[in-house]
Amino acid sequence: MTHLFLYGPPGTGKSTIGKLLARRLKLPFIDLDRVIESKAGMSISQIMETQGETAFRDLETAALKSLAPTPHPQGEGQGVRESVIALGGGALLREENRAFVESTGKVILLAAKIDTLMERLGKDSNQRPLLAGDLVSKLSALLETRREHYNSFPLKIHVDGKTAEQNAHQAQVALGRHHLSAMGEYDVLVGQISNLSRRPASIIVTDENVAQFHLEKIRQTIGEDVGAVIIPPGEEHKNLETVSHLWKAFLENGLDRKSTVIALGGGVIGDLTGFAASTYMRGMDWIAVPTTLLAMADASLGGKTGFDLPEGKNLIGSFHPPRLVLADPQLLSTLPEREFRSGMAEVVKHGVIADPELFALCRRGMEWVKANLEEVIKRAMAVKVGIIEDDPYEKGIRAALNLGHTVGHAVELVSGFKLRHGEAVAIGMAVEAGYAAQVGLAAHGLVEAVEESLTACGLPIRIPEEMSKDEIIRAMRVDKKKNAKSIRFALPVEIGRVELADVRMDDLESVIASGAFSATKQSPTQ
Repeated sequence: MTHLFLYGPPGTGKSTIGKLLARRLKLPFIDLDRVIESKAGMSISQIMETQGETAFRDLETAALKSLAPTPHPQGEGQGVRESVIALGGGALLREENRAFVESTGKVILLAAKIDTLMERLGKDSNQRPLLAGDLVSKLSALLETRREHYNSFPLKIHVDGKTAEQNAHQAQVALGRHHLSAMGEYDVLVGQISNLSRRPASIIVTDENVAQFHLEKIRQTIGEDVGAVIIPPGEEHKNLETVSHLWKAFLENGLDRKSTVIALGGGVIGDLTGFAASTYMRGMDWIAVPTTLLAMADASLGGKTGFDLPEGKNLIGSFHPPRLVLADPQLLSTLPEREFRSGMAEVVKHGVIADPELFALCRRGMEWVKANLEEVIKRAMAVKVGIIEDDPYEKGIRAALNLGHTVGHAVELVSGFKLRHGEAVAIGMAVEAGYAAQVGLAAHGLVEAVEESLTACGLPIRIPEEMSKDEIIRAMRVDKKKNAKSIRFALPVEIGRVELADVRMDDLESVIASGAFSATKQSPTQ
């Protein structure tokens, strides 16, 4: 386990933001300056005054190294358990200190304009020996001296003009770390699969495609003797027969309620494994290791599990969140191009729902996205995490995540799953944006912006002409979001905001008509 270090100039709010971040991640908080003062029995100012800066830096180094993290995930053994640690503004000037923190954790640099720092430091009652006297000149000189040093840290957030809560959220997005608690306690982490640890009586569930690329990587991390259940790939196998096969495999491998199942794969694997785990012996733990962009951005988060019936997608299911979601962007290196594009539909959707900056990034196209994949994944995951924490059981705002899905699920089903889920959702978003404009909800230019972003990501925006409009409407009528007379839609109003609207069954034809069918046959493989 590794520490999270907050670093930067004095006045950037390292301690304030650190406490909030620790609370959000359910981790201890440590202020390195307070550790030094406790060990020395005097304040920082007194140390500097009586012993000088060199002696203080020696104490700083000793205090820092006393915080070496324990290697055990439960915090047993020698060392300090994983923590959020606020560092002094010059704590990493010594190379040995920097080498230590970078080998034991992640450093996030807090940056701010000098005007922001001046305003905050002018209100700060803490004595800062290096800034005593003329604050403007001393601070300017300090920043200039350390400019190259501070700029050398790659993980950085700017705190100007934001509240401490907003900056703590920024830090979470930058780190790719979240702790969810609204529906059971579990962690979400963007990181390497080496973060996995061996669990009692573990078993891996994956499919034939993923197994050939990634199964042995997982086994090398958690134990080469860990069993695996390998099932055929594809949505057509997301059914009760496969769930029953998993239950039998759990029994044959001696799993009980204290066991842990690892779902290694895309959304289908996650949904099936999570549901099987939720119902086997009335529930056991599972871990999601998504291997598709769609699963990382959406399907692995939120605790929804289930399988399909011939009449529609995800009609049987339960809420059973995993204990951990570990998204390793390196696992996407073997993902086929079409599957990668499919996943971008959910990323664009999250931008439309709640993150205009993420939406703008998607409009740059696939080349930019692939070059900045980790940032894109982190931002997309953060949108869904925020929504599901506010509404874990889809009683209100969580329904916004259904943008594009009401039409998309029907189009996917009618295509006989020849269209990938993301391709169908992209079509659904374009259709639903068109309907939002038709009924006067959508802001000017919204439809064009949505279509441009989807097209930039290589996604379709029109219903293939060979598809029956009547069959699509018939599929929508059995959507699980319906009631007797209407279906709940999440309609885009502007980039960053959607509204929930009940559309009457009699108006479904108008919805479909608002998304013109393609003029020529549209191959789902294009």
